[in-house]
Amino acid sequence: MIRVLVVEDDPLAADAHRQYVERVTGFTVLGTAHSAAEAHRLLERTPVDLLLLDLYLPDGHGLGLLRSLRAAGHAADVIAVTSARDLAVVREGVSLGVVQYVLKPFAFATLRDRLVRYAEFRAAAGEASGQEEVDRALATLRAPQPPTLPKGMSGPTLEAVIRVLRACPDGITAGAAGTAAGISRITARRYLEHLVTTGRAERTPRYGSVGRPELSYRWRAERR
Repeated sequence: MIRVLVVEDDPLAADAHRQYVERVTGFTVLGTAHSAAEAHRLLERTPVDLLLLDLYLPDGHGLGLLRSLRAAGHAADVIAVTSARDLAVVREGVSLGVVQYVLKPFAFATLRDRLVRYAEFRAAAGEASGQEEVDRALATLRAPQPPTLPKGMSGPTLEAVIRVLRACPDGITAGAAGTAAGISRITARRYLEHLVTTGRAERTPRYGSVGRPELSYRWRAERR
């Protein structure tokens, strides 16, 4: 379980962020801080793995808090949740251990994507076989680029298929995926084949008692 501290001065936003995080499997919120000083106090008592950090706090800048935490030996990773768009701030944040930026305002799906990618990155273990594997691991943290989909495909439908695929680690057929996503089997198979082509899913034959084998699709994130 990835332990999270939400640092956000607005109580309503802090509560919303906490609820968002706890909706993502594998994450738990251990506390909420509304200032840099409160974050310091909480971290002295409760070590965490990840800070969800607002950069504009009532008693200082979030990166100032982060610098002081690093000086005190706190090694938690950080996802910055902020309205700050200054790229100089972004560069400084990266040097201090900010692994992701989420610009306000944002929807749950945006934060969920960043958290899932972060969890996949943390889950990578063992020694890399070469540069390609290192690059693939680091790419896990990057937010997706604006999608370039084949003609006739839509981003929302693709996301629906991906959610279904993620929820079925043992694999799922196109027919079952279509039912779960609310689309036809033919449409589901087209999206699933697109994910296979782009390296995000794999397909294997599923043999029954009689007849031709049925294809089963599985998300490949766990292999990164």
